[in-house]
Amino acid sequence: MRKLALLLCLFALSLPAVAQQILTNDGVIQMKKAGLSDDLILTTIHAAQGKFDVSPSGLIALKSAGLDDKLVEAIVDKASDLKSPSNAAAGSASTSVLPTGIDEVGVYYKNKAGVWTEMMPEIINYKSGGFLKSLATDGIVKGDLNGHIPGKHAKLVVTFPVQIALYVPEGTSPTEYLLLRLRVNSNNREFRSMTGGVIHSSGGATRDEVPFTATKIAPRVYTFTLDSKLGKGEYGIMPPGSVTTSNLASAGKIYSLSIPE
Repeated sequence: MRKLALLLCLFALSLPAVAQQILTNDGVIQMKKAGLSDDLILTTIHAAQGKFDVSPSGLIALKSAGLDDKLVEAIVDKASDLKSPSNAAAGSASTSVLPTGIDEVGVYYKNKAGVWTEMMPEIINYKSGGFLKSLATDGIVKGDLNGHIPGKHAKLVVTFPVQIALYVPEGTSPTEYLLLRLRVNSNNREFRSMTGGVIHSSGGATRDEVPFTATKIAPRVYTFTLDSKLGKGEYGIMPPGSVTTSNLASAGKIYSLSIPE
């Protein structure tokens, strides 16, 4: 009788481990086919134990199943996190695999000493048709929407080549960031965000957008380099979600830098 009770106790203790299934590519595809929202699938990917196939054939299968880039990116990040030395040891922090100097979400540049240094954001004022205009909650306006940044030059002055690092929030891709060439006026710098349509659209190029390709160097950390081909001038890096409706006088943020030569 005592032996039976012991066996039942051991079986009960094993139930949580059995019930907690490991999420795989097929599991994510099944959730997508079942009609679950991308946000819910994304949350599940981050929360669940995972064993993902991120080989070329695995990624192609995910894309063929209808997963958008954000979900595929989250799966790649999760697979990278699981393989990192910091997660192999119990209780270790994920930030231990981050490059020195990068410790929280933000935009960084490598200074002359070769150290990653955090860039401080500046405020963007948005104007449409020459007047400050209320922005719809879905980010849609009619006509040109121009961003204005106070001051003719950025406080941060650098020279080519400039190495930039993006430590992105969970579930965010570096392609959601914009690199912009800023146009200098008498007392500010400006850029055109969009000529009609959705602000910060992922589908359409804008007049002042500069294409860039980022390389992943750590979980959620991507780098790219600004070289002399761009030419001297004022530049800004605008993160996703930079337009808000709560305060038109401070409707967004941008990380700017000045390259005089």
